[in-house]
Amino acid sequence: MDGRSLVRDMRAALPSLLAEIETLVRAESPSADLAAVARSADVVAGIGARRLGAAPDRIVLAGHTHLRWRLGDGPDRVLLLGHHDTVWPVGTLATHPWTTAGGRLRGPGCFDMKAGVVMALHAAAAAAGQGAAVTVLITGDEEIGSPSSRSLIEQEAAGARAALVLEPSAGDGALKTARKGAGFYRVRVTGRAAHAGLEPQRGVNAAVELAHQVLAVHQLGDPDLGTTVTPTAVSAGTTTNTVPAAAEFAVDVRVRDEAEQDRVAAALAGLRPVLDGARLVVEGGGNRPPLTTAASSGLYARAAALADRLGLPPLSGAAVGGASDGNFTAGVGTPTLDGLGAVGGGAHADDEHVLIDALPDRAALVTALVLDVLSGAGSRR
Repeated sequence: MDGRSLVRDMRAALPSLLAEIETLVRAESPSADLAAVARSADVVAGIGARRLGAAPDRIVLAGHTHLRWRLGDGPDRVLLLGHHDTVWPVGTLATHPWTTAGGRLRGPGCFDMKAGVVMALHAAAAAAGQGAAVTVLITGDEEIGSPSSRSLIEQEAAGARAALVLEPSAGDGALKTARKGAGFYRVRVTGRAAHAGLEPQRGVNAAVELAHQVLAVHQLGDPDLGTTVTPTAVSAGTTTNTVPAAAEFAVDVRVRDEAEQDRVAAALAGLRPVLDGARLVVEGGGNRPPLTTAASSGLYARAAALADRLGLPPLSGAAVGGASDGNFTAGVGTPTLDGLGAVGGGAHADDEHVLIDALPDRAALVTALVLDVLSGAGSRR
């Protein structure tokens, strides 16, 4: 297929893109509501079956519903990756309704990332129509860290020539060429209760121990290396007149490379109590490995050249702090390019929106990138 005609065909398909995105946005799907995620999966499966001419494999893991299509034959294939769960609770449509006005569409989860799901299905259909072997994997628990789908994602990525992630773009439509790795920890403190007025000296104050540990953990960050170690949710004590016997806090870790991930993990494991009689337990660990520029640079160069060939605006890339399932695909050594989905803004925020005119051009770019990656796969193998 000629590149320019691919863009024209995708632009002609814009009404279908919009109708399918609306249908999916109206299927609200907060990650923790398993029934809602299952209903959303039904909607994705229906759209995909009509678009791709085949029903997906429906994979339910720990109650979360994931969908997979494997299109085409041959050992060389490209993985298109996305998720249909969102951060928005059921009922959000009442306050954040579906709208299209001023060149923007709005609705809960439209940018992150239901528009990207529909774009992936359109791109897969166009690429498979040209004989490409494509796997489409749409998961249902990305927004809570992909606890059930991680192994599935890694399995599909390990056999792919490339992973193209239809997460939304960075600012001004930039592709995401690097993502920090993420880790989530919980530090639990055990002290000893006592009456705060009569004999506080008999207690071991878990809140005071927690304060020491929060300050120590905060010092583990390294701004020069882009490492952030952030104490977040904190709790301690039971009543106002009791020395707290227990306390805990959560820790969010973001790193650019695995060496920093290992350093912070070792430092957290090495925390020791400051107060006599206090005890510490550190739980958790790394959730996602970093997606480095080494994993994305080759694909980004291909995408930039294709954008020029297709007559699309020049591409830009950005390194971002947030993690995605693209971290997993890069972690198993598969070349990965992220942020290929919707152009817009407001992820997880009240102003979430998608720029309508950019939808078909991005879908055409993804299609062209699939075909380009596979065009030389045999000789590389």
